[in-house]
Amino acid sequence: MKIGLFFGSFNPVHNGHLIIANYISQTTGLDKVWLVVSPQNPLKPKETLLKDRDRLTLINLAIEDCKHLQASNIEFKLPKPSYTIDTLVYLHEKYPQHEFSLIMGSDNLIGLHKWKNYEKLLNYNIYVYKRRGYDENPYTKHKNIHLLNEFPFLDISATFIRDNIRKGISMQFFLPDAVWKYIDEMSWYKK
Repeated sequence: MKIGLFFGSFNPVHNGHLIIANYISQTTGLDKVWLVVSPQNPLKPKETLLKDRDRLTLINLAIEDCKHLQASNIEFKLPKPSYTIDTLVYLHEKYPQHEFSLIMGSDNLIGLHKWKNYEKLLNYNIYVYKRRGYDENPYTKHKNIHLLNEFPFLDISATFIRDNIRKGISMQFFLPDAVWKYIDEMSWYKK
């Protein structure tokens, strides 16, 4: 099976994440996209993160009826902080029958040289969606980089959503209904 790995904090998962995952699963020949909840991205601060299991719960609520999308807690079992290359080694051991690809925004691709063993990551197919302001990139001509140039810009961010919830502004239409209801019920991100 061909699996696309969409890593992220998903703090919270929002419609932009789901649009990207769905589009890539439908247009690239991947059988499934796994939304991999990263407990600790080594390039991001941890202070604003919901607990790992809470973020996983939100993804499961968001993709409840999507057979081609799957939530993954694979990094919960691995040492922190999470490094993509270490996760890939673990996945190959656990699921040797699968072929894995990576999914990332052009903002992440431009900083790929900061990632642990980034040269090895370039051995994988990497599907890249556009992020505004990150058009020029030293990796775009690499044989395993697949730019989704027809994909529209999505300027929705989890930071924007968290900041507005904190201000008391409804983010109902930025989030799947079940996710919005659960966040509101739990009073997350309000402080």
